[in-house]
Amino acid sequence: MNLPQNYLDAMKELLKEDYEDYLASFEEKRLYGLRINTLKISVEDFLKISPFELEPIPWIENGFYFHEEDKPAKHPYYFAGLYYIQEPSAMTPANVLPVEDGDVVFDMCAAPGGKSTELGAKLDRTGLLITNDISNSRAKALLKNVEVFGIPNLCVLSEDPKKIADRFTGFFDKVLIDAPCSGEGMFRKDNKLIKSWEKNGPEFYSKIQRDIVLSGADMLKPGGKMLYSTCTFSKLEDEETIRHLLRERPEMHLIPIPSYEGFCPGIIENEEDTAMQIEKCVRIFPHKMQGEGHFLALLEKDTDAPENYHAKRKPSTEKLPEELLEFLSHVTFPVQKQDIFIRDSKVYQVSPEMPQEGGLRIMRNGLLLGEMKKNRFEPSQALAMALQMSEYDKIINLPASDERVVKYLKGETLDFENENDYQDGWNLFCVDGYPLGWGKYSKGALKNKYLAGWRWQ
Repeated sequence: MNLPQNYLDAMKELLKEDYEDYLASFEEKRLYGLRINTLKISVEDFLKISPFELEPIPWIENGFYFHEEDKPAKHPYYFAGLYYIQEPSAMTPANVLPVEDGDVVFDMCAAPGGKSTELGAKLDRTGLLITNDISNSRAKALLKNVEVFGIPNLCVLSEDPKKIADRFTGFFDKVLIDAPCSGEGMFRKDNKLIKSWEKNGPEFYSKIQRDIVLSGADMLKPGGKMLYSTCTFSKLEDEETIRHLLRERPEMHLIPIPSYEGFCPGIIENEEDTAMQIEKCVRIFPHKMQGEGHFLALLEKDTDAPENYHAKRKPSTEKLPEELLEFLSHVTFPVQKQDIFIRDSKVYQVSPEMPQEGGLRIMRNGLLLGEMKKNRFEPSQALAMALQMSEYDKIINLPASDERVVKYLKGETLDFENENDYQDGWNLFCVDGYPLGWGKYSKGALKNKYLAGWRWQ
């Protein structure tokens, strides 16, 4: 791999006696990881049904290495949202941020959604997750991934972080910023990033990072916590961004990240760094850990910082259509009528933690329950993924080995001619007890309602 000389010089200065070990890591095979979705299945239960040869990622409780030839993205369990495929070190930021039940959480630069899916799983259907990416096309991928994971209490935005900060000052319990960066830590994984680095290096990204990290701090409640991370080794983008934040927002301070063998401390260069406790930051190097390069800093806002008042959203007073109510009578998933809103025939359940809409580019506010058609209600793919199999009373559940599972994921009509155990109407189609989507059953056949854009290719 041809690495730029100025990059090599900077790494030699940074690593000193470890430099040769770092270079040697480029000769090693890249590592592949998956993270189990604990919103749908426990780690213990997944390991009982896993068709893959997995090895634990030691510092990630629900993370595992897999072998490339296993191809977990080509298994029905992937489509059921039982796991997310993610580089092992990239699992660390969402793992470290201490999300608790009922928190209001913001993921600022979220696409394609790996960290948001873990944050949503940690919320366990409580509180609110607002997840954002300024790129509309990337935000669409983000939306799909959080819906596959079955996260109901969400709002997906595609907006400039500064504009969000103006609207949500002092609103969040937790903020995660996995900042856009020069990507030095991923050169070993993807050498195409080298050309991008040569075009836009640390100087370009540090300006962006300094703006968004201040926005993140401003959005925190007093006592709230923020996790800043990058996948670069650049001090300009890492420690210097944190220094900038601490100078500009004196109400913020670094707090320790739980240690693990191989984590390296932030780099201290002067007395100011010592006073700021920059050593509480964490660096991950590929010659020290079984993962790619990463930087993390966990910060907290002083509890005596000024508070901000945010008016709660008014509950819905809409009269719900009988067709919707009839469908919901088959569902035991917690749906509160005062949280249901109908917009342009689409039916949403919106988190009571979400304030009034307006002024932001919203891709999705709440769980899309479905759509009102002429004299009928059609449930959504997002609702299917948010349900547990036990929360709906008409079920078709097949083992992963049944060829009809893949046929379903390809959008085909399924034959059940010699099987009489199913009820007519909307059925929740499941694999080994985990929902995949909807189908309409009648006379021994299931009309496929799996979302076209999600189908098995």
